[in-house]
Amino acid sequence: MLFWILVAALTAALAVILLYPLLRGAKAADNIRAGEAAVYRDQLRELDRDLNGGLITPEEADYARAEIGRRLIAVSADEPAETPKPARHHRFTEAFVLLVLPVLGLCLYLTTGRPDLPSQPLEARLENPGNDVAVLITKAERHLAEKPDDGKGWDVLAPIYFRTMRVNDAQVAYRNAIRLLGPSPVRLDGLAETLMAVSDGVVTEEARQVLEQSLTLEPDNPRARFYIALSMEQAGRPDEARQAFEALAKQSPADAPWLPLVNEHIAMNGGAKSGADPAAPGADPAAPGAGPAAPGNPTQQDVAAAETMSAGDRQQMIRGMVESLDAKLNEDPNNFEGWVRLVRSYAVLNDKDRAAGALKRGLAAFPPPGEQGRQLLALARELGIATEGATQ
Repeated sequence: MLFWILVAALTAALAVILLYPLLRGAKAADNIRAGEAAVYRDQLRELDRDLNGGLITPEEADYARAEIGRRLIAVSADEPAETPKPARHHRFTEAFVLLVLPVLGLCLYLTTGRPDLPSQPLEARLENPGNDVAVLITKAERHLAEKPDDGKGWDVLAPIYFRTMRVNDAQVAYRNAIRLLGPSPVRLDGLAETLMAVSDGVVTEEARQVLEQSLTLEPDNPRARFYIALSMEQAGRPDEARQAFEALAKQSPADAPWLPLVNEHIAMNGGAKSGADPAAPGADPAAPGAGPAAPGNPTQQDVAAAETMSAGDRQQMIRGMVESLDAKLNEDPNNFEGWVRLVRSYAVLNDKDRAAGALKRGLAAFPPPGEQGRQLLALARELGIATEGATQ
């Protein structure tokens, strides 16, 4: 009942605010004219004082008096000669404000609102949070404020912080979980990913040390091995990075979800994709990435030539291949894998401006509402590429 009383009071207040300009109408105009006439009369009196005080000459006083008098006559001429008629009311507008607007608002609320839903104060929502992630986080934070040594609480909260992009809080939570429960591959990998998110996708030295600690606990951990190989790539050591990615590809199952990404990095560092030899028995030369026909893939001659090059020459060759892929995508933008490869290649070459430009062009071909557009945005966040303005 209290709710409906408040709704009625707010509706009445809003109606008064909307009707007030309509009801005062002509009276406001009369008040304006009267105010202007009073101002001009005050100016005439002030003019006489200035003349008596010797501040102006009689000629100046006459000129100013004539100008003020002219304005006063013009204002007085606008005043009605007879008693003004009562102001005409805007009946239709008033009826619309008083009746139609409240009825429309009530119908809209009854259609989209939940008048039967009981109120839920914060304490009640904390007791029964349901699927509300924000309430779940608040409840966990309250619990940990009372019991900061609850390692399981920090262990649960850390990945939630990370998924909601509260990376600094996630870092603290992962460190507390490791301190209280001990290191594990999952906790160490989570901490490393958080450190990389803080550094815009760069595998820092601290993150690398955390990943190496994870590998001591689980030597075949594919996530830790991937990020360590990525750190070599970011450090400008393509040979070591390629070897690390190739080793990861060999140990990975054929249907591993991370294998396509690993193959992309192998190709970017001068190697051939795992299983991409077109001469292999049963290979499908028309499959994406299966051979040199895929835009931007190195040919077998390129791979052989890269083996004999110096690190600088190999880097120059890679840049030339990336620019060639860029040109091919300008001609045929409907190549999702090509855009993924191009954005990642520019990021590896530390050319963030071109990476952002490639991302924008890729999103123009594959808009974000689609699955492929969302994958491009996720890739940009992983690589630390700014997405502001990329979707415009």
